[in-house]
Amino acid sequence: MFRLGVMTDEISQDFEHAVQVCQEYHLQTVEIRSVWDKPPQSLTDDDVDEIARILQPTGMTASNIAAPFYKCDIDDDAACEEHLRILARCLEIGRRLGANIIRGFTFWNTGHTLVVWDKILERYQRPVEMAAEAGAIIAIENEAATSISNARLLQRFLADINAPHVKALWDPANEVFADDGERPFPEAFRRIEAQMAHFHLKDARRDEETGKAVCVPVGEGIIDWQGQFKALLASDYSGAVSLETHWRPTALTEEQLNRPGGAAFSESGEYASRVCLDNLMRIVKQVAG
Repeated sequence: MFRLGVMTDEISQDFEHAVQVCQEYHLQTVEIRSVWDKPPQSLTDDDVDEIARILQPTGMTASNIAAPFYKCDIDDDAACEEHLRILARCLEIGRRLGANIIRGFTFWNTGHTLVVWDKILERYQRPVEMAAEAGAIIAIENEAATSISNARLLQRFLADINAPHVKALWDPANEVFADDGERPFPEAFRRIEAQMAHFHLKDARRDEETGKAVCVPVGEGIIDWQGQFKALLASDYSGAVSLETHWRPTALTEEQLNRPGGAAFSESGEYASRVCLDNLMRIVKQVAG
């Protein structure tokens, strides 16, 4: 059975309060993205110890570290070097928290992914080595703002990189935002199902007036959640399903969606996440029978 969790900054920058909300919903995991207005790579050892202290009596675990790794320009050598340092720090934080999955991306989308394909693979050679040395997994997210924007490209990337320490981070709603995205379930999901290490849960639909993809409360978009959850149960997926709310009563900006984190991002997040968690629990109950 998969484990339900949430990105804590979708509730609050106050980690202890976010965990209290998680306990209300009997969640099993938390995902570390921004805490106390710090991105994960900026958390000090004392911060990490405090996160562990808060989690310890709850029985909850950290599922992974939601690093912004390789959300940078592929041709910027200095930025890429800095992101290797980000990865190194997040691997260390993951080790300290018992979370061996680190999120990764594939650089900002140039609109010409196949042109830079070999360079993406080249840039990933050292991260693959780092993950192997740490005994960790880099989970690559299908993210519309990045070069690997959809499941089709993620499937090809995983085949070409051919590394046991690089897996898929599946986000069905991101397929709605992606150019050339497929129906999230079942078509897109089936492409990466066997390689999935982590799962982000949010919902989306197309705005009727503009045709643009927008985030909505879980259960109010176009994702077939009952079908998706039944497939997870059938596959014996035992990893985390982590709520990444992203919907707000007042929509987040594109910049906030692409670079989430901090107090402004978390504002009204608790209300929005409670709406999504209420809807999510009803769906899960229906699927579980």
